[in-house]
Amino acid sequence: MNSKNRNIALIIHSCDRYELLYKGFEFFFSKYWDFSIDCNCYFATEEKKVAINGFENIRSGKDEWADRLAFLLKEKIPEKYILYFQEDMWINKKVNAAFFNQLFELTKKNDWQHVKLHSFGGYKTIAADLYIEGFNIAKLDNVNSDFLMSHQVTLWNKTVLLEQLHTKEHPWRNERRGTKRLKKLNPEIFHIDYFAENGNKEINKNNAPVLRSEYRTISVNGVLNDRALPYIEEMKNGNNEQREYALKLEHNYKNNLTHDGKPKPRKVDIVKRTKNWLTGK
Repeated sequence: MNSKNRNIALIIHSCDRYELLYKGFEFFFSKYWDFSIDCNCYFATEEKKVAINGFENIRSGKDEWADRLAFLLKEKIPEKYILYFQEDMWINKKVNAAFFNQLFELTKKNDWQHVKLHSFGGYKTIAADLYIEGFNIAKLDNVNSDFLMSHQVTLWNKTVLLEQLHTKEHPWRNERRGTKRLKKLNPEIFHIDYFAENGNKEINKNNAPVLRSEYRTISVNGVLNDRALPYIEEMKNGNNEQREYALKLEHNYKNNLTHDGKPKPRKVDIVKRTKNWLTGK
């Protein structure tokens, strides 16, 4: 149950079109997350009312990605710090409550604004003398790093996150333009190798870290990818409800259907996004 005394909000930011993924996210999150971690948990949809184990459902209404998230942060989430996830990030290894509780305390004590918790080869870091459970609290080299603004698992000061949510920005534009904005601002950004995103190796000088977790991003542009297959196979070996759900996911995967049952988007859309990235549109 969420407590008014906590000052950290874990938010799962989703959209109604991705409802198909909710059950799988819930299954694996409940299996690997430790709900004794000292944060309040919110599962954010647009208009759909859902019951997700361990989460309070909050709703943003329909709007562009950045506007929906900004509304939630301003109107629905009173906490100062935001631990950001999305519904297609499925955990597959246990998390360490001691790590997160120490991280939260240090973040509040040192007023850290932006702590990335996923390993990515595009980040370049500078080692520090501080560790949590063997994980080095490195500082990001902003000049030489890519994707300073990303939607992967990150602990944010809510005010700082809100400053990067410009109206009418869709997710790709927000990451692209947000990175350019942060390059100019050059803020202090920290990095910890806690989650092996899609199996990525550690990039910092860690000291035998304890219980490193992992998640896989199981969809791209609204379509399941190969990383979903191990999760599908595990659920096919579960009870009847889990097996039925897994077969639905398998059907969508094999037929290149989006999460709301539509044909896979044309590649021209991806090409257009790439051109927009290069031209800054």
